[in-house]
Amino acid sequence: MKLKNIFTSLLFLIILTVFQVSMAQTNYANVKVDDLTDTQVRQLMQRAESIGYNDAQLEQMAAAQGMKADEIQKLRLRVEKIRKQDGTTGGNAQRNNTLNRDAEESDDRSRTAVRINSDSTRITKSNNTNNRNTTETDIFEGLKPKIFGKELFSTSGLTFEPNLRMATPRGYVIGPDDELLVDLSGDNEASYKLKVSPDGIIRLQYVGNIAVGGLTIEQAISKIRSGLAPTYPSLRTGRTTVAVNLGNIRTIKITLVGEVVKPGSYSLSSLSTVFNALNASGGPNENGSFRKIQVIRGNKVVATIDVYDFLLNGVQKGNIRLQDQDVINIPVYEKRVEMSGEVKRPALFEVVSGESLADLLRFAGGFSTEAYSSNIKVLQNTSKERKIIDVSSTQFNNYSPQNGDKVIVDAILDRFANKVQIEGAVFRPGMYSLEDGATLKSLITKADGLKEDAFLNRGYINRLNFDNTASLISFDVAKIMSGAQADIPLQREDKVTISSLFDLRDEYKLSIQGEVRQPGTFEYADNISVEALIQMAGGFKEGATPSRIEISRRVKSADTAGKTSRTAELFTLSVDRNLKIEGPTFVLQPFDIVSVRNAEGYSIQKQIKLEGEVLYPGVYTITNKNERISDVIKRAGGLTSYAYAEGASLKRPGAEKVNPTDKNAINNKDEEEKKYLNLKRAQEAGTKDTLSAEIEQKLIESDLVGINLERIIEKPLGKYDLIVEDGDVIRVPRTLQTVRITGEVLNPNSIVYLPGKSLRQYINGAGGFTSNARKGGTYIKYANGSAAAVSKFLFFNNYPVVKPGAEILVPKRAERERLTAQSWIGIGTALASLGAIIVSLLR
Repeated sequence: MKLKNIFTSLLFLIILTVFQVSMAQTNYANVKVDDLTDTQVRQLMQRAESIGYNDAQLEQMAAAQGMKADEIQKLRLRVEKIRKQDGTTGGNAQRNNTLNRDAEESDDRSRTAVRINSDSTRITKSNNTNNRNTTETDIFEGLKPKIFGKELFSTSGLTFEPNLRMATPRGYVIGPDDELLVDLSGDNEASYKLKVSPDGIIRLQYVGNIAVGGLTIEQAISKIRSGLAPTYPSLRTGRTTVAVNLGNIRTIKITLVGEVVKPGSYSLSSLSTVFNALNASGGPNENGSFRKIQVIRGNKVVATIDVYDFLLNGVQKGNIRLQDQDVINIPVYEKRVEMSGEVKRPALFEVVSGESLADLLRFAGGFSTEAYSSNIKVLQNTSKERKIIDVSSTQFNNYSPQNGDKVIVDAILDRFANKVQIEGAVFRPGMYSLEDGATLKSLITKADGLKEDAFLNRGYINRLNFDNTASLISFDVAKIMSGAQADIPLQREDKVTISSLFDLRDEYKLSIQGEVRQPGTFEYADNISVEALIQMAGGFKEGATPSRIEISRRVKSADTAGKTSRTAELFTLSVDRNLKIEGPTFVLQPFDIVSVRNAEGYSIQKQIKLEGEVLYPGVYTITNKNERISDVIKRAGGLTSYAYAEGASLKRPGAEKVNPTDKNAINNKDEEEKKYLNLKRAQEAGTKDTLSAEIEQKLIESDLVGINLERIIEKPLGKYDLIVEDGDVIRVPRTLQTVRITGEVLNPNSIVYLPGKSLRQYINGAGGFTSNARKGGTYIKYANGSAAAVSKFLFFNNYPVVKPGAEILVPKRAERERLTAQSWIGIGTALASLGAIIVSLLR
């Protein structure tokens, strides 16, 4: 148990230490909001909004990251200013005043939730703490400028590993443990694989020892050739050649000191260069110099490397090959300057003596496309305070940046120095440059002149005054163009508007309706005739009567005070069916409505359908307007022997099928919504299961008309013998043998029909009523579409007769709200008051 407590305490200390280190790496206490550009603040806002943080939470995160309270106040003002400029809001949550909150409290909110349980000494850590800390760090990414070149040696995808399969460099210096391959070719053929001893000596057959340590490959070849010449005379004549190459490459020890990310000694290949060693060690740290990296060999500086030569120009100047026991020293930087704003590569740049602001701009890649390049602001630190310096473009080569300078390149103004605009009834509306002496007439000429529909009586200019207030200048377009009125000189940001005649009046339309193939609304045109409009509408239908066409026209000067004042003017005329022009044509005016009537006595065929147990079922055409059901049954050969006349039904299309346009205007729901609504209505009517609801839905949609086919056949032309209409469907079923019980019964099903069996007996056959059944609302739907409900006379229930094919529906009782204790108290109080009143009256 004691060992467990010790382990738990150590684990807690480790977690706390790691957390403090992570917080120290994301400390933004030195961030100056005044030094941030609008672009940086916008990026900060966008990062916060991308993870769902509002402005108040952004301020809390800033406090948690170590930002000072006064800087948070400045950040809030900057955010409010930018939102006001952009016309945006700060999220759904209201902004809270976070400046008065203690920074430690805000910091505790973002820290890892760690607590020690006194009983079990367990450490409970929040699952999302690491994600939250990472998110908060990502939000404030970019407030601290990046050091230019830092990612060169920290990026895992970029390495400077030497190529070990390349040809042996002639300047390579041979050392101990190198393996030399000596090859003779020509008159003499021989190969030797020789290892350099720690003393730098190789032993060559027939020659003896040759000292090659410290020699370059080129020097070693010359020395080996001289040693082999007595043994191989053809070497002097050139008939035999010697080649020396490296076999196995030795490992050298390199030491990196100074401002290195990971200082120490490294074992590298003897082909490695300075960049290989920097890559292995992580390169310069936060304070390390990228401009004066020193290679020390034998206590002497043999090379100084400027990484900027490689970063900016791709030139590896000074990147020499390392030798054993070389020391690479990275000193502390002397001057660093921050470039921010509208430059292509904002970062922290290291500046050496002799470099100017122009060189710094070159390091940053130059100005961006929206940079204000004529003047640059430099924030400089003095021994006592900060100051700002304005550097003009003529001084870029003369200004020497100081350590700690922050160079800010502002964006150009979002305005035009010489813009005027024209819109409306001109051929080329748009923006134009304001030249010296530009006038209104010259601008209209630039826009290729006025259109034919231009309104010449009036135009206007929207102008900004010198105090940025708006003013409106009106002018007569015709007089300006003719010179009768003095031309108007234009100013910057003037906006000229010349209206069209069509913009100042209602859109002229013509309507045609009735017996034409494509009725509708058409554009008005001058001198358009009735014949032309009928042709535009596709011509007459077959049943149209061209001899009685009615035109209704608006009345513009009606006597509104009179009781019998006219609201429209009517014209009736005759038009040739072939639309030939004979005599004077009737010219239409805007908003006229043309109505083409149906020809007298013309009627299209109307049909009905017979289904079920008739001798010849099918579709029948109505022969006269007075044709009845009995006539159609007679035409179909009468009923079959299996017909159940009492269950015959008539399905007739309702108003929504006769007039689909009105249907769309009243209810524009699609078929799925309609089906859902019908199902809901069926369920509310008392159906219990889904199958019953679907049956009820079909009954609702079918528009059944209850008919008595037996009486119709017995007494044709009687009151039950209905006149058939277009689209009617008459169905005569077979003899039905079941009765269906649905709704609030225990077992909804179909039961065999038995003559004389009562409604209550059928319900008992379905298990009886449920506890939610509304017994008094029970009703029957017969096969012919008619219905009958349970009625009551005094204290007796009158049940309708059950017939074959009928459906008994038991609706659901409405749910009652249960009385609460307060309701009971109220009822008791009311009864007590009523009793007191009655007692008082009796006394």
